[in-house]
Amino acid sequence: MSFIEFRGTAKLDRRTKHLVKRLGPDDIAIVDHRDFDRISAEELVESGVRVVFNVAESVTGRFPNPGPLTLVRGGVRLIDVPGADLFDAVREGEPLVVRGADLFRNGTRIAAGRQLAARELEEGLAVQRGRVAEALEGFAENTMRFLRDEGRLLTEGVELPELATRFRDRHAIVAARAPEAVDDLRSVRAYIRDFKPVLVGVDGGADRLIEAGHKPNVIVGDMDSVSDAALRSGAELVVHAYRGGHAPGAERLETLGLPYAVLAAPGTSEDVAMLLAFEKGAALIVAVGTHFNLTQFLERQREGMSSTFVTRLKVGDVLVDARGVSRLFGSRVGLGPLVAFTFAGIAALTTAIAASPALRHFFSLLGSRLRSLLGLD
Repeated sequence: MSFIEFRGTAKLDRRTKHLVKRLGPDDIAIVDHRDFDRISAEELVESGVRVVFNVAESVTGRFPNPGPLTLVRGGVRLIDVPGADLFDAVREGEPLVVRGADLFRNGTRIAAGRQLAARELEEGLAVQRGRVAEALEGFAENTMRFLRDEGRLLTEGVELPELATRFRDRHAIVAARAPEAVDDLRSVRAYIRDFKPVLVGVDGGADRLIEAGHKPNVIVGDMDSVSDAALRSGAELVVHAYRGGHAPGAERLETLGLPYAVLAAPGTSEDVAMLLAFEKGAALIVAVGTHFNLTQFLERQREGMSSTFVTRLKVGDVLVDARGVSRLFGSRVGLGPLVAFTFAGIAALTTAIAASPALRHFFSLLGSRLRSLLGLD
């Protein structure tokens, strides 16, 4: 970004996924986001924001993290001010000025930061990729600890709420809030039309379903990144309850006056949504915008991703990715083109017979022979 000075309005939130909903190109985002993950980076780029101040380290070097590079390549000036007290010093909506990597209010500098450049991030990412083995060891330790503490809940199943939506022997789409989810949903539009799967939105994934032109049947999660409009869409609501029965999404739904069920299980809301579909008897689960590859597992660096790994093992027999479905279903020849091709072939053969006396004589003899064999003469 080439500007020397930028004037904007302060917008703050320690939860980046909440902040992106109210950001625009005239704002200065202030976040507290250690190791910016790719999804949050893409959502910030989508918001149009031009400057982000991070009071945590955007890159710690613990694992290959493409998030900050995605942000910078998307045209956002990313400035690290680790340890700065901006959440105490700055009020939401007040005017601020950015000069270089410093933040000013009324001519007084309130934070001196360091801008992260694309070249630096590219070089750091290359080094981090060489440390994947170390990250994997940490991930494996988290997974083993999870299996000792809570793995039985996944292997023995969870207590399911009663739902009107039927999953048994049906396909189910589980959509998370990743920005690419809308494109993935559009790529499987024909599949959704023909198979009519159960549409499950994981928190903000419900909004992705609506953006793609679909109505969610079920919304699962702690209800912190889904819009009120999606919650009021008529979908059945399942609040994810954590250890000890704490269900943070229940209060919001009660405030909105919406009925809901509770599902208590360890791990992330994505895991809970997949377990719900699996335990309810879904014949196939199609994942949209969920965490699948190694980098996505490692970049979250939390115990919950251990449950995600175990959940994938549990539902693996019926789990596929939307992009795989798109490739398979998109290459299928539809009935309409097949019928047209058949009639075109018949028309061509009829024309050839009519134009050729030899062919007419051949088919006449063939017809006589068949009638003789069948005793019709």
